[in-house]
Amino acid sequence: MTMNPRMRSEGNDMEGMVSSYSGKTAVHKKKYSPSNIKIFGVDLSPDNVAVAMVYFVQGVLGLARLAVSFYLKDDLHLDPAETAVVSGFSAFPWLVKPLYGFISDSVPLFGYRRRSYLILSGLLGALSWTLMATLVDSKYGAAFCILLGSLSVAFSDVVVDSMVVERARGESQSMSGSLQSLCWGSSAFGGIVSSYFSGSLVDAYGVRFVFGVTALLPLITSVVAVLVKEQPVRGINRPSANYDFLRSSRQHVVELWGAVSQRNVLLPTLFIFLWQATPQSDSAMFFFTTNKLGFTPEFLGRVKLVTSIASLLGVGLYNGFLKKVPLRKIFLVTTIFGCALGMSQVLLVTGLNREWGISDEWFAIGDSLIITVLGQASFMPVLVLAAKLCPEGMEATLFATLMSISNGGSVLGGLIGAGLTQMFGVTKDSFDNLSTLIILCNLSSLLPLPLLRLLPQETPDSNSDTIDVELKSN
Repeated sequence: MTMNPRMRSEGNDMEGMVSSYSGKTAVHKKKYSPSNIKIFGVDLSPDNVAVAMVYFVQGVLGLARLAVSFYLKDDLHLDPAETAVVSGFSAFPWLVKPLYGFISDSVPLFGYRRRSYLILSGLLGALSWTLMATLVDSKYGAAFCILLGSLSVAFSDVVVDSMVVERARGESQSMSGSLQSLCWGSSAFGGIVSSYFSGSLVDAYGVRFVFGVTALLPLITSVVAVLVKEQPVRGINRPSANYDFLRSSRQHVVELWGAVSQRNVLLPTLFIFLWQATPQSDSAMFFFTTNKLGFTPEFLGRVKLVTSIASLLGVGLYNGFLKKVPLRKIFLVTTIFGCALGMSQVLLVTGLNREWGISDEWFAIGDSLIITVLGQASFMPVLVLAAKLCPEGMEATLFATLMSISNGGSVLGGLIGAGLTQMFGVTKDSFDNLSTLIILCNLSSLLPLPLLRLLPQETPDSNSDTIDVELKSN
């Protein structure tokens, strides 16, 4: 996704505009207002500021991600497999995103379809992290609160995405791209900021303090929601509205099933799901690097900062070199290279890197950098493919559905990884079979390759309309 900072309104050429009044000629100099300030070519009107701030909050909420991992490990004393299960359970709200769109579109809350739900999402997120900071002391309570926080972000994401779509409708491709750049840039900036502070705050003040700080961030969404320009919906008959919602939902489900069940959509969707559903060993590696290698929260925060920047590099790699390459070839090459590079974690586990004179810290940073760049570059085709599969008239709904299916595959992969972690006996103190687990998980990523023929053969069109792709790493 490229930034387009060159957008200018026609009004900029009107500085020094001359008007005639009462026989006199007066020169009116341009008065600067908030709408004259632009970022990426987008006017910073109150409406656009609200959209950008919601995306920023989504990015900066990553502040608590590292704190959650340490809380589950050190405070609740969970094993790697249990941690993976809790993480998978908390991702459930991202699997039903189209439902939030139906609710927001069909059931106005206090007379508004967007503003009220943004306020509610912010309050829900603040509640979840406040509970984490004060009352939660069990794995079930933690799982529930993390689930609420995830629901808050997922719902606000759907609402703000619909606002972006509404503003982009009827605009030029250039202006749509500028708006997307503002949204993506805000989220990326929030993610980088949170990565920088996530580890050092845990090190200095502890996880409960980080949860308390995080509880304040969703309130930004609630506050900026009042800036959203929206006409209130009045005179709704509640029983009639409920009936209309049910009828509309039933119609949407039928239309969605009709679209997804088409062969040219179903088969590529099946590949995306299976490609995402391969097992993962992330939780086990987190326990190994902290319990065995002694990586501190501050150092892991630096690693997260590197991976956040590497994610941007991965997007640049795709846009610069891969977007004209056929999808089948991209998936084939990136999957094989990803499998090979993923094996490098075995070197860290066995200590071979130290025999080669490379410290654990530097090896971990370099390994994470390379794997993240490749991983982001390989995920971009998933977004492109999902967008290309959407028939006209159902773009937004079907794209959200396909992304939910992709997220479902990722959650399944995490749960399978948790089962394998348990089966191989990898615990918070025992890592004897961790190398075997890593090798198995990486080799399993090759299993979907025989199904590449399910994908369309055409080359992605680099001149197609700008795609509203979601780049929030789960």
